[in-house]
Amino acid sequence: RRRSHASPVVAPPEPRARVIYTTHTIFMASLCATIASTRASPVVTRRDTRARRVVGAVNRVRANTVLVRAANAAQEADNQMRVKVLSEALPYLQRFAGQTVVVKYGGAAMKSEELKAAVIRDVVLLSTVGIRPVLVHGGGPEINAMLEKVGIEAKFLNGLRVTDAATMEIVEQVLTGKVNKSIVSLISCAGGKAVGICGKDGNLLRGEIKSEELGFVGRVTKVDATVIKNLVNGGYIPVVATVAMDKNGQALNVNADTAAGAIAATLGAEKLILMTDVPGVCTDKDDPSTLIRELTMAETEASIAAGTIAGGMIPKVQCCTTAVNNGVKSAHIIDGRAKHSLLLEILTDQGVGTVITN
Repeated sequence: RRRSHASPVVAPPEPRARVIYTTHTIFMASLCATIASTRASPVVTRRDTRARRVVGAVNRVRANTVLVRAANAAQEADNQMRVKVLSEALPYLQRFAGQTVVVKYGGAAMKSEELKAAVIRDVVLLSTVGIRPVLVHGGGPEINAMLEKVGIEAKFLNGLRVTDAATMEIVEQVLTGKVNKSIVSLISCAGGKAVGICGKDGNLLRGEIKSEELGFVGRVTKVDATVIKNLVNGGYIPVVATVAMDKNGQALNVNADTAAGAIAATLGAEKLILMTDVPGVCTDKDDPSTLIRELTMAETEASIAAGTIAGGMIPKVQCCTTAVNNGVKSAHIIDGRAKHSLLLEILTDQGVGTVITN
């Protein structure tokens, strides 16, 4: 009932009565608000609820159908890409079956465990399909770490390591021991068969001291590849640490690029591949989009004379040209930081680096 405007004066309730009064007020206010909202909102019947559920289910089915179709399309595109890659690789697999490919392995590809595993799998794959890889490696970062551990300062002159007797001992231990055998282990775990050797084994690499200032840094003077040929013919992947020796048996630290080039020339290899930390030969070393895909010997010499090829790229390019001049069919400079760059360079039309041919 409505109250009159003139409400009688009510005395304040006692404490317990005040609690009951307040609770009753809140309850009534809440009830009024509920009734008002119920009147304002439309009435939802069971039929409406069932209809909404059906519509929701239909929408979910449609969404799932779209997702399934998209996934199927993506899978089909992926399958087509794989087929295209295999189809493109077929003529190269046929062409290079039974041919020797010398790979100089180093740089960032040896630092990252992920890249290291990818390179090793690629080498094992090449061996599995009939190509005969020979892996030649350095190990600069590991040498530096060990020198620091034993308290020997690493010194360089014109980009080459100054190698006194104490440093040479560490270099030999690290390259022929830790680095070489870790690569052999990785190849074995990937399903391949590898044998680790160094330039001393089978008189593979003979050399002489390059400069008195550099200490026991060697220049390769002779290569006897008999031990490598025997291993390859036996189905093994040779893994070569670049420690040579002079006529007196003194160990020499040999540049891995130079050693790989000399071994490739002696073997009459189909390819020499240098894995580096750059995309290849670029007209602008800071811009990968300026990569030069192919170079002839004449173009290479002209690029060096013009200054297009400069700095640390010069010795790598000269290593390639020397190898090509001595019987290697083609020499490649590729980016070892890119996954599967080795396979892409050998088994695809475009490749990923720079190839130098005669």
